[in-house]
Amino acid sequence: MEKLLNVSSSPHLREPYLSTGHIMYDVILALMPVTVFGIWHFGFHAFMILAVSVLTAVMTEFIFDYITHRENTVKDGSAVVTGLMLGLCLSPTVPLYVPYLGSLFAILFVKCVFGGLGQNFMNPALAGRCFLLISFSTVMSDFGVDGVSSATPLAVLANGGTVNITEMFLGFTDGTIGVSCAAMLVGAVYLLIVGGITWHIPGSYLLSFVIFMGLFGGQGFDPLFLLAELCGGGLMFGALFMATDPVTSPITSRGQIYYGVVLGLLTAIFRTYGSSTESVSYAIILGNLVVPLIDRVSVPKPFGVGDNAKKPKPKIPKAAVALTVITLLAGLALGGVNAMTAETIEQQAIAANAAAYAEVVPLAEEFGYDDAISANVEEFAEDVYGRGTYGNVYINDVVVGTDASGNVVGYGINVTTADGFDGNITMTVGIDTDGTILGIAFTELNETAGMGMRVDEDSFKEQFVGVQVDSFTLNKSGGSTADDEIDSVSGASTTSGAVVNAVNAAIDFYANYIQ
Repeated sequence: MEKLLNVSSSPHLREPYLSTGHIMYDVILALMPVTVFGIWHFGFHAFMILAVSVLTAVMTEFIFDYITHRENTVKDGSAVVTGLMLGLCLSPTVPLYVPYLGSLFAILFVKCVFGGLGQNFMNPALAGRCFLLISFSTVMSDFGVDGVSSATPLAVLANGGTVNITEMFLGFTDGTIGVSCAAMLVGAVYLLIVGGITWHIPGSYLLSFVIFMGLFGGQGFDPLFLLAELCGGGLMFGALFMATDPVTSPITSRGQIYYGVVLGLLTAIFRTYGSSTESVSYAIILGNLVVPLIDRVSVPKPFGVGDNAKKPKPKIPKAAVALTVITLLAGLALGGVNAMTAETIEQQAIAANAAAYAEVVPLAEEFGYDDAISANVEEFAEDVYGRGTYGNVYINDVVVGTDASGNVVGYGINVTTADGFDGNITMTVGIDTDGTILGIAFTELNETAGMGMRVDEDSFKEQFVGVQVDSFTLNKSGGSTADDEIDSVSGASTTSGAVVNAVNAAIDFYANYIQ
């Protein structure tokens, strides 16, 4: 009787030491190189972001298990992995409430609510990141080192600039905390050695991405271009650590290759033709949703079944078909509405800009363009003006206002700042021929009602009017009497500071390229 075999339902442990905790602690160990480098490179605030993210993930799972009377699963390390991965995907400049809310969402709504480890239908860390991208788009897109924001390497590359591949590979660039590809590869090699991952997903992911970018990326198979694309945008982190999550990836080797190809193509399509910089995050999230279908079509043939035997045909769930049809119809409807209204929206934008120019240069009878000034504007097209000196500010357009006699009476400089609390702020700054501020007018302002929106009130805007300075500074305490100080709107220092920076950029452009 002692030699009888005990057969139970799957899964079956092949090794006595293999457990969820063992696998998760291997992943944590593999993440240590990129974690240590990120803290060393970005400083103490990066450490605090990671600490808040991990502690929130662990405490959320512990409290949920306690309240629902479930077995405490904190000790398996999966919550630590989720918190650490999410933290490494964040900018080193985000406020600490960002990793807190992201980890809370990831653990509570993506993992615990669906039954805990092994039951979640998408990667919790990436779901948390996507939640933050939707909820806090401005702070999530603010990257920098030592408090100075600038464009990421991929943004520079997209605008026709050049990047340093070595710095990108090593991680000495702006980006997320987990930016070092070299450190990631050290951890990935460890996981390959211990069997935590296989080559199938990362290999097929990166190869399909490279092939697509080479064919449709616009620069052919240029090695420098392809290496920059591989090292930027979180692609390596996604391919090596996020996409290989055993819960949300296919079971079979063949299915994992299919899955990697899907991710590579989606990432390349989003990066080439999409407007969002978060191609990797959305590609993997969408890939997670089709894993059940991939598992169906990639299931191995049972032993003993010949080629002529009748095989069950894989069935696509009706719900998946219905969702696909609904999505296609919704996409066609939205596309049709956009096509019908695009011209009207463009005309309204032109009218709004014309009204703003007339407001900030009131003595002008006509507005036109100066070829030399326009050439200077084009020099900074789609690039951060001042390389982050004024935050994420962009010079959009400059018009010259003339009176009835053709004399220049002022300039209208249209600028956009991406540093608003709730998104972009676009405004026109009127400047006289001697550098005096004539006024400011907003053409895009979507800040919080009763707070940030108050920058559009005359009491705030009139602080700039009639002043001739090299630059303004924000006075958060209020009550300033100095010409070069602008009193912040109470409770809206972020919005106020963004406006001040945008005006300063316009002043700087006038001084250097107009005056």
